[in-house]
Amino acid sequence: MSRLNLDDFSDLIERPDSGVRRDAEERRERLVVPPGALGRLDELAEWLAAAQAAVPVRAVDRPRVLLFAGDHGVAGLGVSRREAGTAHELVRAVLEGGRPVSVLARRSGVPVRIVDAGLDCDPELLPEEVTRHRVRRGSGRIDIEDALTVEEAEQAVRLGMAIADEEADSGTDVVVLGDLSVGGTTAAATLIAALCGTDASVVTGRGGTGIDDLAWMRKCAAIRDALRRARPVLGDQLELLAAVGGADLAAMTGFLLQASARRLPVILDGVVTAACALVAQRAAFRSPDWWLAGQLSGEPAQAKALDRLSLTPVLEHGVTVGEGTGALLALPLLQSAAALVAELPERAGDDEAKADAGDELREASDR
Repeated sequence: MSRLNLDDFSDLIERPDSGVRRDAEERRERLVVPPGALGRLDELAEWLAAAQAAVPVRAVDRPRVLLFAGDHGVAGLGVSRREAGTAHELVRAVLEGGRPVSVLARRSGVPVRIVDAGLDCDPELLPEEVTRHRVRRGSGRIDIEDALTVEEAEQAVRLGMAIADEEADSGTDVVVLGDLSVGGTTAAATLIAALCGTDASVVTGRGGTGIDDLAWMRKCAAIRDALRRARPVLGDQLELLAAVGGADLAAMTGFLLQASARRLPVILDGVVTAACALVAQRAAFRSPDWWLAGQLSGEPAQAKALDRLSLTPVLEHGVTVGEGTGALLALPLLQSAAALVAELPERAGDDEAKADAGDELREASDR
């Protein structure tokens, strides 16, 4: 098998149909509610219409929460309040309904799918449908060693691509993308700092667990050291993911690229998904047109990445828990936007004007 070249996606991914978006905008101007009165809901509906290539926009009735799971060796440095190698406990808690994303998904009737890309646990601890895709057990400590081999990084990217195909083929109409990881925000901040050309201190946040000052300093030092290893391979996205990413991040990057190629809209969650989006954008500059930023978490690296991606978050609630929770909170707004523009009637005057114009045309043809 020849080595995967992520730059090939630049030719595969097209922008959503701009003509359809213009049609959606024109139709919106004719509705009974004046343009602008619904605020950003108008923009969300027009974005979705372009992604669907449909006017009026179709309802979002088959969404799915998709969570990629993995452990990161850098967590052994104490950069998280969670112990290294315990991401499987998060996975188990989500499956048992005891995490925020579980509650929200259950309340809104959205199915949750978890893909183990690199958990550091015995596969027998979790259902086979979760663990069967695993690329490797855990990822390397990125401050001193590669997270993956290049071959493993490619395998993880191809895994994400395959999951995107499965979701598109099954009829999923919007994916809420998130992660279940320990140490993942450290790897994500490293990727963002490397791609944005900034220092470790600028991107180091408190993570989803709210670390104390000492752990923050350890995290900042780990990102600083990892950055030294990332910069020499910035020209190759696959080598970058191998050096300082991880199996879950590489899989998410592959998913985002293939989902864009398959015209499948995605709502991004926090800093980890933002980092993967930034890597994907580097490979295919049109791909961000298929994504929404669900929320602004307050993580400095996420804000940096979203600015580079030119994505404006739908919500700003400071949700740092990860797991797709913040993105899932944005889903009802997207569904509401679609329902409003699809179901609101057009102004009566517009209908009368159309009828009058039709009568005039018929009279002219009779003459």
